[in-house]
Amino acid sequence: MKPIAESTVRRLSLYLRFLEEFEAQGQLTISSGELAVSRGTTSAQVRKDLSFFGSFGKRGLGYDVRDLIGSIRQILGLHRTWSVVIIGAGKIGAALAQYRGFATRGFHVVGIYDKDPARIGTKLGEITVRSDLEIERDIERLRPQIAVLCVPGEVAQAVVDRVTDAGITAVLNFAPAQVQVPNGVTMRAVNMATELEILAFGLSHPEELAS
Repeated sequence: MKPIAESTVRRLSLYLRFLEEFEAQGQLTISSGELAVSRGTTSAQVRKDLSFFGSFGKRGLGYDVRDLIGSIRQILGLHRTWSVVIIGAGKIGAALAQYRGFATRGFHVVGIYDKDPARIGTKLGEITVRSDLEIERDIERLRPQIAVLCVPGEVAQAVVDRVTDAGITAVLNFAPAQVQVPNGVTMRAVNMATELEILAFGLSHPEELAS
């Protein structure tokens, strides 16, 4: 398979959410045009995105909603369960630990860690916050694939080094810092300041921001 652009994967994720909404409303089929309108793109782009992964739908009949949901979930890796650990039990980490939407997408939080004695031993939903000294031991025992970093920027790289050395192969970074990961580790960063700045630009220049 040819390398797939991140923008394509993002659109697939958006298509999936729209398809699930239509399934909940009882719609059985959908056209590429309907999917395109929902996501602010074109029917040609929808067909191109899907063509990277095979042949879907029938000309003149569109796509079977349930079948396409299953196919996109398979493509995105949502047909299986992924284990997640959260490093940092502050406001962001606590909110993520208790977010019920993770489970519905196949992400299972198996541990949350902090170095603050006041947080260690407290419960977030059904999960007890553990000492950050237990991170490596628990990764070896639980074999999670994903680590979510909700730590101060000044310690982010050190924490990334610890979790990747312990065997983590994917990192979602909420820390306000750029971090480096070894080859073979996938890393995504969520910079809230940048996202707010993009929103501010859109408010200031609504006619210039592409959807």
